[in-house]
Amino acid sequence: MINVIALAVLPALILLFYTYQQDKMQREPFKMIGKGFLWGCLSVFCSFFISVPSMNLGLFPTEIHSFWDAFRTAFFGAAIPEETAKLFCLWMFLRKNPYFDERMDGIVYAVCIGMGFAAFENIEYLFAAGTDWVTTGIGRSLTAIPGHFGFAVIMGYFFSLNHFDRYRAPSAAVKMWLYPVLAHGIYDTVAMMAEVSPQLSGAITVAILLFCFQMVRWARLSMKRHLIADSSDYTTGGGIDEQ
Repeated sequence: MINVIALAVLPALILLFYTYQQDKMQREPFKMIGKGFLWGCLSVFCSFFISVPSMNLGLFPTEIHSFWDAFRTAFFGAAIPEETAKLFCLWMFLRKNPYFDERMDGIVYAVCIGMGFAAFENIEYLFAAGTDWVTTGIGRSLTAIPGHFGFAVIMGYFFSLNHFDRYRAPSAAVKMWLYPVLAHGIYDTVAMMAEVSPQLSGAITVAILLFCFQMVRWARLSMKRHLIADSSDYTTGGGIDEQ
């Protein structure tokens, strides 16, 4: 049991630690990192308040037999409920957080939420896999976990723009929800197509790996942009343009 939990949680913790290390200006207190991670675990349950009613309303099927089924399940069963829940928990966590004083902090805390969600979800998947838990764990550490990491960075990037950069606030307020939903929905749609066309599973695996690679690459660039902006604010002494 301990081995299963360790394999499920370790990839998420590695990416969280990586993000924490990138915060070069003022690193967040460990207690806040831990609280953010727990908020991410809580977001799993929050997502049920959207996914369960959506399923009852017939917005997505319980079984996937076509591309349309995969698309509906990906967006209404996963992307929209999960990213909405994560954003809600991120907002709840940061609305009175005195340590949220840099653009990079938005990414750090969003990754805390995203990795908390991913770790909790991963535990469920690995226990459900039974004797195949090792294979499932390795596969998800290369795909689903980096995917959630990328979605979190996107959310945190635009969350900070909305909070600190007034001229970008209106569009960033939409993008911090819309862009993670689109990225998540596209990822899950491609992944679920393997159930519709098993003969394409090899190509789908390659596509998912390339997608996750691009997500991680974009995440690194986003962190770099916010770090440069934060450094510029401290150098000029003008402070951050906070709303």
